[in-house]
Amino acid sequence: MNTAIPEFQHSRVTRDARGIYTLHIEGIKSLNILSTPVTLGVTQTCRWIAAQPDAKAVVLRGINDKAFVGGANIFEMAELEPASARAFISCLRDLCDAVREIPVPTIARIAGLCLGAGLELAASCDIRLSAHNGVFGMPEVRIGIPSVIHAVLLPAIIGPGPTNWLLLTGETVNAEQAKQWGFLEFTCELDQLDALVEHSVAPIAASGPRAVRAQKTLLRHWESDSIPVGLDRSVQMFGASFETNEPRQFMAPFLARKREGVAP
Repeated sequence: MNTAIPEFQHSRVTRDARGIYTLHIEGIKSLNILSTPVTLGVTQTCRWIAAQPDAKAVVLRGINDKAFVGGANIFEMAELEPASARAFISCLRDLCDAVREIPVPTIARIAGLCLGAGLELAASCDIRLSAHNGVFGMPEVRIGIPSVIHAVLLPAIIGPGPTNWLLLTGETVNAEQAKQWGFLEFTCELDQLDALVEHSVAPIAASGPRAVRAQKTLLRHWESDSIPVGLDRSVQMFGASFETNEPRQFMAPFLARKREGVAP
């Protein structure tokens, strides 16, 4: 039986019959800005979703299509001192870490602004899909601070050159450029965005749930493993996959079609 979804501060969660969770981030005003209370609330939500055994995938999105997340709260940042600044940015780090620690695939559904902390949050997801109206940037240097925390993921995602340009100029790019750089997997018209998300969600939901979780675990390890360590870990994970009946269960339809002379 599915656990009832509790109410969370600054986020709303829905779940469909397949175990696809959608997290609507409810930030400040229409641009979905992250203040400390918002960040704490969404972090708690991510950790709750991560603990749900029926979860197959998680879609993160803004509460509207003006912004995925328009950035961190500049009014709050303007009052920071060194100690409070470290606490503020550590809170944002915890949110991005909570997203990365979700054990099933995470998909950023991006419409409108995806700036600063919002871009770092999207970078923390496994798959990024955007409407053509997406706007991407790391404008921190424009307001006198460096881009930090999960901006560290960007060189591996888009390469050092584009990362340097984004972080050192503070300029924005459109969804087409973000896709060319490799930050986005696919883009579409805004009215097709939910269908585009479903195009990724459906095959995940139809796959072996233990296999998908194992694959995500390996992908995370491969980010830092040497090739020999990654190979050793992969062999162990492959063997562990056969500790349950899931491989046989999911192979059976393919084998049946082969026996009938039908290609899978």
